[in-house]
Parts: sequence; C-alpha cells; structure tokens
Amino acid sequence: MPVELKSEAELSQMRRAGRINAEIRALLMEAIKPGITGFELDELAFQEIEKRGAVATFKGYAPGGRPPYPGAICFSVNEELVHGIPSERVLKEGDIVSIDLGATYEGWVSDAAFTAPIGNVSQEAHQLIETTREALWCGIESARIGNHLGDISYAIGNHAGPYGIIDEYGGHGVGRAMHEEPHILNKGRPGTGMPLRSGMVIALEPMFAIGHPTTTELDDRWTVVMSDGSLSAHWEETVAITEDGPEVLTRI
Repeated sequence: MPVELKSEAELSQMRRAGRINAEIRALLMEAIKPGITGFELDELAFQEIEKRGAVATFKGYAPGGRPPYPGAICFSVNEELVHGIPSERVLKEGDIVSIDLGATYEGWVSDAAFTAPIGNVSQEAHQLIETTREALWCGIESARIGNHLGDISYAIGNHAGPYGIIDEYGGHGVGRAMHEEPHILNKGRPGTGMPLRSGMVIALEPMFAIGHPTTTELDDRWTVVMSDGSLSAHWEETVAITEDGPEVLTRI
C-alpha cells in the first residue's frame, strides 16, 4: 500500500524533504553547461544535500541484488533514459541531459527529475523535452481525490503525441522509502486503478522517446538506454494528494 500521511507534522516533514530537493535541482540547472562533467554535478549535489542536513537517497541504493548505486544523482545523456551513473563524460553543445535526484530528510524521501538542453539544441530535442514536461503537469493536475491512478496515467500518455511512451518504467509511491506502491504507468484508462485519497504521496515521472520505446540495460546494471539510440526525456515531481488538490512538494 502507498504511504498515507497521517498528520500535518508528517506533511511538514515531506515538504521539507521536497524543498531540499527543489533547492538542489535549481542549483544543478544553473550549473549545467557545455564542458561540465557528471562527476562535477554529482559532487555539487552531494555537498548541497549534506549542507542541508539531508541524505543522498540514491547513494548506496542496491535493490534486487544490483551493485550499490555510486552517485547522489542519476546522470543520463541523450539516448540514456534513466539511471545513468555520473562519470567524467563532458556535456557538449547540443546534448540533452536528464538529472534525477533523491533527498531524504529525517526519514522522509523526495524524488524528482528534469531534462535540460546543453546550449543550443535541435528543435526536435527541445520539443521532446517540453512535451515530456507538459505531460508531467497533465498528470499532476489529475492527481485529485475522487480520481483513480488510471486518470493520471491517461493524462500523461494522452499528451505524448508522436513520442514513444516507455512501458517498463514509470511513477511510484514515495514516503518512507524511495519506491513504494503503487506503480504508476505513463499511459492508461480513465477511471481504472486505485482510488486517490487524501494523504497519499506519489512521484509522477513521464518518460518519452523520439524513437521506438524499447529499452536496454547496460552491463553496469543501472544505465537504461533506448535500444534504437534515439533521444529520450524524463521529468518527475513528488506530489501529495490533499483536500485542496495536488501539492507539488518538489516544485522549484
């Protein structure tokens, strides 16, 4: 079952975790430019997380017997969809990069991601990034009491347009752990799935690709790439479902 916040105090803790995540993502967005490496961005994120009294959620994460994840961020470039490992790879003009960040504050987890252009990018890349970001907000708008998970999934997928929707990956519950129930698909049917209730906290994360949506996991057992080498984009926010509507806890 998904975490359901039981008190204003718990929501306050999640807000703090989300605020930390947002502050650090804003710093990363400013730092991203041609010539910077994944290692440099990862070190920036790690230092800023610690400075705020939080923990880098991703670092050491090892689900299902995978090797412990070595970074504070996921650093995924161009055809790399998600879970790319920070490295000495230098970002170049025309690249796009997806940064995923987890920050845990006093046991409460926030999870969010964005895709950024590096300098001047093609119109094709720019449109992919923007459409994926817009789809995220379509999903957020549907995260309301009285709706179902299928309404969120439908809203995201319905905005994909010509892009491939990745089936293997999607959103999830988040709270005391990074990945909690339920799994949230990026396409679906309205009115289906779990009813949405006040206090639920979910991470919505559309992932679209210019080409075919088939993916491959690399030998490092983390990095997921598009099998046809096409560009991909990934956006994510942590959202609390409240009586007043969706509250984006990680909003910058």
